[in-house]
Amino acid sequence: MDSVLQILKEEFHLRTIDESLVRVNKCVHILTADQLWAVPNKNCNSVGNLVLHLGGNVRQYIVAGIGGAEDLRQRNLEFQASSRIDAEELLRNFSEILVAADKVVSDLSFARLSEQLIIQGFEHTVLSAMIHVVEHLSYHVGQITYYTKLVLDIDTAYYGGMDLNATK
Repeated sequence: MDSVLQILKEEFHLRTIDESLVRVNKCVHILTADQLWAVPNKNCNSVGNLVLHLGGNVRQYIVAGIGGAEDLRQRNLEFQASSRIDAEELLRNFSEILVAADKVVSDLSFARLSEQLIIQGFEHTVLSAMIHVVEHLSYHVGQITYYTKLVLDIDTAYYGGMDLNATK
């Protein structure tokens, strides 16, 4: 059981810190402020708003939901144009939330994984909340990456220099 728990903790760290945070940082740093906060149409969100949304979700599910911190989330504000902040502040806040979430997960015991929680009105276990956060990050980081590639016509080179056809 300890080895399974360790794998879960390592995978959570990999998917949140080593992948999602790194990718969001890369995209935000290469977008201009106008590109970061551009809303392509009424059915889309800006990259900046998506980063605010991801931070709110991770904090609500992991830091508050699992970790027991007060749930301060105001989800509607994550999507408002008035929420526009400096890119460095946006990234600093996002990074702090992901690091705090990683700490909550790194401190988990195996017994807590099946603990029942109510987050955002939905029933979860600690494990399902962790899975939700990883999936939700992946989904929106993919949108952020697509927008960055589309607007800048670049290869983000997340796997630059790697042979992705290698079998060993």
